[in-house]
Amino acid sequence: MKSRILLLFCLLTSSAFGQFTLNGKISLAGQTEPPFGASVYIQELKIGTSADTSGNYTLSAIPAGSYTLKISYVSHPTITERNFRISQNLTKDFVMKAGENALNEVVVTGTMKEVSKLDSPVPVDIITAKFIYKNPVPSIFEGLSYVNGVRPQLNCNVCSTGDIHINGLEGPYTMVLIDGMPMVSGLSTVYGLSGIPNSLIDRVEIVKGPASTLYGSEAVGGLINIITKNPSKAPTFSADAFSTSWRDYNVDLGVKLTPGPKVSSLLGINYFNYQNPVDHNNDGFTDLTLQKRISVFNKWSFTLPDNKMASIAARYYYEDRWGGQMGWNKSLRGGDEVYGESIYTSRFEVLGAYQLPSPEKLTLQYSFSSHNQNSVYGNVPFNADQKITFAQLLWDKEVGKHNLLFGAPFRYTFYNDNTPATKYPDGKDHADKTYLPGIFVQDEIKLGAHVLLLGARYDYNSRHGSIFTPRMAYKYKFNQTDVVRLNVGRGFRIVNLFTEDHAALTGSRQVIVKEALNPEQSWNANINFVKKIVTGNSFVGFDASVFYTYFTNRILPDYDTNPNEIIYDNLDGHAVSKGVSLNLDFNFPFPLKIIAGGTYMENFQVENGVKFRPVLTEKFTGIWSVSYEFEKAGISFDYTGNIYGPMRLPLLSEDDPRAATSPVWSLQNIQMTKKFSNGLEIYGGIKNLLNFTPPANSIARSFDPFDKNVTFDSQGQVVATPGNPNRLTFDPSYVFAPNQGIRGFLGMRYTFR
Repeated sequence: MKSRILLLFCLLTSSAFGQFTLNGKISLAGQTEPPFGASVYIQELKIGTSADTSGNYTLSAIPAGSYTLKISYVSHPTITERNFRISQNLTKDFVMKAGENALNEVVVTGTMKEVSKLDSPVPVDIITAKFIYKNPVPSIFEGLSYVNGVRPQLNCNVCSTGDIHINGLEGPYTMVLIDGMPMVSGLSTVYGLSGIPNSLIDRVEIVKGPASTLYGSEAVGGLINIITKNPSKAPTFSADAFSTSWRDYNVDLGVKLTPGPKVSSLLGINYFNYQNPVDHNNDGFTDLTLQKRISVFNKWSFTLPDNKMASIAARYYYEDRWGGQMGWNKSLRGGDEVYGESIYTSRFEVLGAYQLPSPEKLTLQYSFSSHNQNSVYGNVPFNADQKITFAQLLWDKEVGKHNLLFGAPFRYTFYNDNTPATKYPDGKDHADKTYLPGIFVQDEIKLGAHVLLLGARYDYNSRHGSIFTPRMAYKYKFNQTDVVRLNVGRGFRIVNLFTEDHAALTGSRQVIVKEALNPEQSWNANINFVKKIVTGNSFVGFDASVFYTYFTNRILPDYDTNPNEIIYDNLDGHAVSKGVSLNLDFNFPFPLKIIAGGTYMENFQVENGVKFRPVLTEKFTGIWSVSYEFEKAGISFDYTGNIYGPMRLPLLSEDDPRAATSPVWSLQNIQMTKKFSNGLEIYGGIKNLLNFTPPANSIARSFDPFDKNVTFDSQGQVVATPGNPNRLTFDPSYVFAPNQGIRGFLGMRYTFR
């Protein structure tokens, strides 16, 4: 009898004090691997546990009651269960969806196949639309300035042309893709990164290192793949509009259409307008190039029989861009009285993919672009037309432990302009036509925790002949959180002089090509180590890389031999780019996230035994992003910034009074966002908090842009005169940072699902 009473007392005590157990399993949406280390935390009791290697979790000794339960894992959005009632032993499973910076996001760029980021043998950085929203920008070109090791570089103080440097390598070494298609290259490189509607960007994938085996020329230093949203998964309507105190206006619109059960479409429009010429540094020139552009992008997705897929997209882009002396107007276009650079750009693109009706995995990818430019640089006209046709057949085949990919690409480039480069000796017009067929194979071999990727590509360039590029990648996965990768590959690049002699059009320098240029060749190696350190209900992501690139036949612009010339020639020697990069990602149990990264690099060239550092190459870069959210209030704060080390700048002579190196400089921004439950967001803040701008004398002899008062000797060298004692000519290529100082911004974003 006593034992029965004691047992009843224990049961009543257990019910009264609620010593219950909560258990279950956590999984990741679309992933087979469990989220080892995922945190389960009861906020009121301040107790928690972590998921084991199978994703299972158990929390014991929980008193009966209603609690706030939080489940978090490695940059995935935290699952919050409010008023979670526990009155008995309970089993509860959770499925987590990937969020921004999630280490298990799907990537395609490294191997041309969809794999999770952690499983990819090639390291890939991912930038999502949410990351871009932390510091809203009118184009993806500016948004990349907060990615570690990636730096948008302005190349002209007047027209604000630019390219993207990866790990200190100049823009021509970076290949830019849209949905895997080589859309931004050649003539379009200078302006093609503007006007891609941010509302249509799903993510941006960045590969730092050799990618020529899969993607061909230009992918020597790395590549940037801008992946647009899948129409079937996009929101029904999205809008984003903002303006700054400089009176520039940007609008992004996105609309999803579903005309049928197996057809979906996404329409995006970007409009940017800046018509407020200012000259804060008093050099007589606009500090920021005036621009008026519109871009319309339409993408269609089709579901075919046997669940095959097809897509097609088209974009039209038009821009009117101008920079120059403050007194310029369009009636002075092309004259030599008042200096102005006026560029009209009209561009049309088509790209798509089609999975062939075959039992094999056969996909046809294709693209076409037409780029027309009507421009004047002072009194120098530059009119050019470029058309690129690209097609590629891919065959994806699995044989045992081998995952094979075969590709047969073909690229045709038509280029014509009004310069002597496309003229016969008798003066007749001669368009440049280049044919580039190729073939490549990639074999990914999976052996448990080891993955070996081997690849080779052969191209035949109608001008340069045969080009061979091999590649090897190795990945070892220690466990669910630690991965090491080794990548080695060869790259090649064929020079495109418009992209690289653009500085000549903006000043008085003449382009000299000393001999027929041979393709550049390089060997690149990098080691990448990724580790996730889980501590209770928080974690630190650690991503470190060491990289090394050795160039031969490097094509270099020589700014130093003659101040009035840019001389292009293959380097008689070699060049090296090497360095180390580190990324850190901190996630805390409270709503604070910190992303920080830094890259230290050394770039040098050796010619005739002399070692020297190229211009516009920094020693180190750093980036950071700090975000904090007040969940109940729907208010978040973002503090973003970057810092750049000194870089050598192009001087006109030893008498040039401008500094030979840039200072250490930083661009920092702060933003507050208020989110409403109906999908509306209002945001605002301050850009360039430190109000950093380059020196006021960055443009040499800005008062004499046509060199009317410059004296030259019989060899074309500048002669010192009382009015020009430093032997300068007009030169706007001395540029390393934007001229926009501190400014406020305000915007509104709306999404309807």
